[in-house]
Amino acid sequence: MRGQGRSRLVRAGSVLAAAGLWQALTATDARLWLRFDRLPTLDEIAAEAAGQLATPVFALDLAQSLIRILTGFGLATLAGIAAGVALGRSARTRDVLLPLLEAVRPIPAIALVPVAILLFPTDEQGIVFITFAAAFFPIVVSTRHAVRALPTLWEDAVRTLGGGGRHVLWHVVLPGILPGVVGGLSVGMGVAWICVISAEMISGEFGVGYRTWQSYTLVDYPAVIVGMVTIGLLGWLTSAAVELAGRRITRWLPRGERSTT
Repeated sequence: MRGQGRSRLVRAGSVLAAAGLWQALTATDARLWLRFDRLPTLDEIAAEAAGQLATPVFALDLAQSLIRILTGFGLATLAGIAAGVALGRSARTRDVLLPLLEAVRPIPAIALVPVAILLFPTDEQGIVFITFAAAFFPIVVSTRHAVRALPTLWEDAVRTLGGGGRHVLWHVVLPGILPGVVGGLSVGMGVAWICVISAEMISGEFGVGYRTWQSYTLVDYPAVIVGMVTIGLLGWLTSAAVELAGRRITRWLPRGERSTT
């Protein structure tokens, strides 16, 4: 417990030190190799944040971005795990799907925005599609590798005891791949946030990304920083939720003692 308390103090101290450095550089209009004279100070950012929190538009933007990210990420989770398991266990599925997935996977999800605009009848559906595409590939790749890494001895033991394919799937494959899947979900959530914010900037009407870009076009730099901080907090909270859920569903795994150094 003492080690955890010290770690929390160090983390809080690092954030406060970064905030203090920002305030010192912006308040003095420092112009070193980087120019801080154009950036807002902490008190200007705090005043802007307080003003935005008092408006219903801020809550609407938060809700819109969260709905998009949760919808796209949820669909990507279901499709990515199912596709990853199928690719890992079926040679025929690999022959049919793997060339297509490998051809599309290197394309950044944000590059699909023009296709989404043309393909879907509404911008909202297009943004959800971009979010889905961003999260899908990390999930499907991590799931496939996790399936391929499972020891064949486990499946052989279940089949020796009379278990069929369904027993192997539910009692060997799915529990065995959970650590790998959770890692893919964590990565997928981070990539999904990057792409949903970018998509909102390009074709959105509401959302944190749209509002941040609108503030930039209006040269409202305190509002831009507030938007950036909001995006960071939302990404951190959702990623932390994914990791917490991952630890909960993998509690049965043996864990080594954590180092306190």
